[in-house]
Amino acid sequence: MRIVLLGAPGSGKGTQAQRLVQRFGLPQVSTGDLLRSAVARGTAYGLQAKAAMDAGQLVADDIVLGIIRERLAEPDAARGYVLDGFPRNQAQARALAAMLKAIDRPLDAVLLFNVPYGEIVKRIAGRRTCSKCGAVYNIHDVPPGAPLRCTQGADHPAPVQRPDDNEATVSRRLEVYEKQTRPLIDHYARQGLLRAIDANAPPDVVTSRLIGALLQPVKPKRATKKKAARKPVAKRKTPKRKPAAKRKVTAKRKTVAKRKVVKRVKRAKATPRRVTAKRRAAGKRRARR
Repeated sequence: MRIVLLGAPGSGKGTQAQRLVQRFGLPQVSTGDLLRSAVARGTAYGLQAKAAMDAGQLVADDIVLGIIRERLAEPDAARGYVLDGFPRNQAQARALAAMLKAIDRPLDAVLLFNVPYGEIVKRIAGRRTCSKCGAVYNIHDVPPGAPLRCTQGADHPAPVQRPDDNEATVSRRLEVYEKQTRPLIDHYARQGLLRAIDANAPPDVVTSRLIGALLQPVKPKRATKKKAARKPVAKRKTPKRKPAAKRKVTAKRKTVAKRKVVKRVKRAKATPRRVTAKRRAAGKRRARR
């Protein structure tokens, strides 16, 4: 399985990524861990990333993709991987798809963690991270009065709170997520890769939902067919009438007019003579006057 975890910061992606790693034996590919490791080892990409971070700039996408590509080429990623923290926008998603296609390891699923933003702020404020292994815990998951300890290391160190795990920082990060990362939901839904789960639940319940979502195939959304633009229809040229046709029409009209005159003449002839004589007498009187 080649999986991408998608969701707002604090939605539980890190916790569930660790559980997927334990359950299926897949490596967790976290861009933050990869960058820190590349910088520590002094690789070519690590040196470029360090130069950007020292200058207070974001690490370029091509550097991050190069580090991810090197990680996926390792033997333990041959069976699959859990990609956490990347992509964060549509440009990165397209670049990732092109890179995975080139190495013939496309994604199988994108898991979306749905959690209300109010709950996210509460979670991040109570989040603690192990400084040795990077395991993530939350003070709200520990029984009251019980100490919070890392379960991964032999010495079980106490996890610490990261400097950016506060409400002000979380609010800014949620704004960035809403603007840049949230559009990826529709992007992956159109490809039939998206599997959404309600992650506002205890970790064990979320894990159960996660496994169930992975086992259910999702059909891609049908793309709406765009109507083909109609070609402009050329106007038909009306053929000019021949002069002969005009003469025929004129002759016909003359014939009709002639018939009307004939009818009037016939009606006049059919008028009684006494009426005609009376009119003549009236005409003579007017003439004598």
